[in-house]
Amino acid sequence: MLISGEEKLARLRDGRLVYVGEERIADVTRHPAFREGAKTIAALYDLKADPDKREVFAYEENGEAFSLHWLLCRNREDLTRRLGSLKAIADATYGLIGRSPDQVAGLISGLATRPDLLNGLRSGCGDSLLRYWEYARSNDLYICFAVIPPPGQRDRGLFPGQERHAPGQQDENPALHVVAEDADGVIVSGMKMLATGGVYADEVWIGNLTPIDEKFKAESITAALPLNAQGVALWSRRPYGAGIDHEADYPLSYRYDETDCVLVCDRVRIPWGRVFLHNNGAMSRQIYIESAANVYQNHQSNVRFWAKMGLVVGIASRICQANGIDHIPAVRETLGRLAALEATIAALVAGQIEAWENWPDGFAVPNRRMMYAALNWCQENHSEIIDLLRTLQGGVPMQMPAGLGVLNDPELGPQFERWWKTPTGDAVARHKLYKLAWDLTGSEFAGRHQLYEKFYAGSSIIVRNQCDREAPWEDFHSIVDGLLERVPVPGRRS
Repeated sequence: MLISGEEKLARLRDGRLVYVGEERIADVTRHPAFREGAKTIAALYDLKADPDKREVFAYEENGEAFSLHWLLCRNREDLTRRLGSLKAIADATYGLIGRSPDQVAGLISGLATRPDLLNGLRSGCGDSLLRYWEYARSNDLYICFAVIPPPGQRDRGLFPGQERHAPGQQDENPALHVVAEDADGVIVSGMKMLATGGVYADEVWIGNLTPIDEKFKAESITAALPLNAQGVALWSRRPYGAGIDHEADYPLSYRYDETDCVLVCDRVRIPWGRVFLHNNGAMSRQIYIESAANVYQNHQSNVRFWAKMGLVVGIASRICQANGIDHIPAVRETLGRLAALEATIAALVAGQIEAWENWPDGFAVPNRRMMYAALNWCQENHSEIIDLLRTLQGGVPMQMPAGLGVLNDPELGPQFERWWKTPTGDAVARHKLYKLAWDLTGSEFAGRHQLYEKFYAGSSIIVRNQCDREAPWEDFHSIVDGLLERVPVPGRRS
């Protein structure tokens, strides 16, 4: 089922508990810090539900339409259709919404390719996962995830089983873990990082994308929670859309801040039907590697970065035109480099489909090795890409007035329109362009994206370890060994 944007907004008025500092947010669809972001997500749902775009965003099964990001691909044609849907969603938000509804849907769909894996770890868990996948796609759910424990705790004596604690240290485990279980399910308490997009999602997936030692196996719980469940709270960082009077002053912060939240659970009950792994530290991460989960999810991340590169390159060119420097050879060289980088990520994405894999048995996935290589490429290049844009724009954003509110003043408005115009554009158009560039390179929103692009797939060490794992080392070794075998040794017969 495909739902409308209005239906999505109605779901957000469901009694969820969101805090910004000490303020409790009763309705994120109306609060000035979140309402524009909520409209952005609603617009994605309207886009997907448009009957004229059904071929782009939906597939049919048994006479019912589902969002394409829930498709379990069987061949290259399926992968190509899914890619087209991912790109259209990413383009609609300029690649700025990292955890859009199609992102975690890929992780869950990927797990649905290996229910046998989960069933083998705990009887019935794979079957529960398939039922949850069917429920999520039938209700067009937006699911975020929180899959990292709170940092800096494991070496400070905060875990169950330790007999002593240093003076002043807390006496309980702050990481989300199972505190009790019975015939009906489990009860969890603690914190989990980082529920990006949580204030706009319907549910949250809890699990682990980093290894868990067996002595912490109570933290290995992998499950799905409605965000309005009793005992669930989201503690948001400061929303970047707060306090903006005019969208033109911070056009990205105003509309595309997906937010990041700490998930806090206080004795939250999860029924067994929503538990997909329990008491297995080693496999709590491995399930994503041994199924298509990592591939589908991170392929979406590659596609999103590609969409973002289109925005970056377009802004860079327009800034140079506005500055009157677009014909300078050195500037054209820099613009050409940015264009080449955009084409590179496009090729990395296309290559994943061209070299698709029949894996797991009976399913199709983008090429795993190329997908991880693209993740590494994005992490390594994003900072330099933004710095190139920052260099091209120069200090002009600092020369703009604090806000377009000056237009409301009968004296200041005409002065602004007179003195800030140039032969390449009027004052208002220049202000909008430069503020857009600033919001991508210098604002708090921009700073958050610098962090996000470095760590959304884990640290670079983790990503490179995945590249190492997928590399065909035996093939590389055979190249070297074959060459060496052809090299004659003096005094020996060949």
